[in-house]
Amino acid sequence: MKKITIVYLFSFLILLTVYAQEEPQEISLEEFIQKACRKDTVFQSILIDELALKYRKALTLPAGDLVVSITNQYHTFFNPKENEIDNSFSLSKLFPNTGTTVSADYTSSVSNSSRAVNSELDLYISQPIAENAFGKDTRLLDKLTGIEIDVAQHQVIEAYEDYLASLVQTYLDWYSAYKSVETAENSYKVNLKLLKNVKERQRNSIALPIDVNKINVQVLAKEENLVSLKNQYTEYFNLIKQALRSDENIELKPLDPDSYDQIAIDFDNGYQQFRSQSRTYQMLLLLEEKSSVQVARDADKLLPSIDLKLGYLIEGDNHGLSNNQNTFYGKIELDWPFFGQKEQAQHETSKIAQRKQKLNNQSTYADLYTNLKNIYEAVEREKKLISLSDEKIGLAEAIVKDETKNYSYGKVTLKDYIDEINKLEDNKFTKITHTIQLRKLIVEWLRLNDLLITQDETLTLTAPE
Repeated sequence: MKKITIVYLFSFLILLTVYAQEEPQEISLEEFIQKACRKDTVFQSILIDELALKYRKALTLPAGDLVVSITNQYHTFFNPKENEIDNSFSLSKLFPNTGTTVSADYTSSVSNSSRAVNSELDLYISQPIAENAFGKDTRLLDKLTGIEIDVAQHQVIEAYEDYLASLVQTYLDWYSAYKSVETAENSYKVNLKLLKNVKERQRNSIALPIDVNKINVQVLAKEENLVSLKNQYTEYFNLIKQALRSDENIELKPLDPDSYDQIAIDFDNGYQQFRSQSRTYQMLLLLEEKSSVQVARDADKLLPSIDLKLGYLIEGDNHGLSNNQNTFYGKIELDWPFFGQKEQAQHETSKIAQRKQKLNNQSTYADLYTNLKNIYEAVEREKKLISLSDEKIGLAEAIVKDETKNYSYGKVTLKDYIDEINKLEDNKFTKITHTIQLRKLIVEWLRLNDLLITQDETLTLTAPE
């Protein structure tokens, strides 16, 4: 009975051990990106920059607020005037789009000697007619600010896309390390099996001690390579956990990120679409437009400041303006700094910046074309190399299969047999390298073409408050 109990207890402990060892949780590239977008604070810090852009115009453009000003002024004995007490109340409103200012000023003064009260009410409209004529500068500033906001929004999306691309690259590196470890483990097991076979042959006086030593060195080399690859895998896995902000004890397993394998790249059509629809081209055009608007603003500042002022003045006694006299008036206020060296220099500087922006754009267009062309050529090269790797792996597997038989019959040396096994392993590693490189190139093609994400997809994420 005790023996039966011990057996059941032992079986139960075995079951507990089996269930306690959880299998690694599989995570696809798509799932990884979705979770990283929600949890990685780098994404959120990029997106939160966009929230401040909606206040840019309010901070830059002249305010159209209703302004109230109240002042009290006391004149002393040493003032040339009689000792008086002045009170003033001013109400003004600016209409930024036209540059028009509407104002109402009320002033009253009380003489300390006679206690007489004099008051006046001045209602007037002021309109610039040269510099900032009818709000021209404000409208240019509004346009310039709008361009800056558009450029900033593009830059936010670009930063988001660049970081997303770096995460995809990290996942691809993680998967590459995983497959490399898997290949190295299989190779290590094959060599252990070979070592066991050689030792068996030695016991049967078929193999020499040197053969055992040779395969022992081979096994140690495979183990050393496996240790290095596992360390590399751990480094990439730590980056994955960092992006996911996951628990230290979590075990994850990558799935084959083959979602980019079906993407067909047509360079001619792709480049034409890039020129007509990409954010990069739109941003370059916006920068060129911005420089043109800045030239127009600086040219406007070369004009004199001329304000046409039309008003209605009421002067009277007491605070209620009794016994008043009414006057309509018009005047021109001119402020013209002769020579205007600073304004002239600013205008010339902005024209130089405009020419430089056009030249920079032309250079950028050429660089983009070359980069995209090189990526396209590299994609085609990797596809061919992967196809060649498949052929080489197939041939190497057939050779190893035949050489296994030949070695068992003593037709080939151990060295030749080991060489063929190593060639097969090298070909498998080579295919992994080319496969991952192809996917990285496709990701880079999508990034440069602004196709990795769209603005709508970006805006589905919310930045923290």
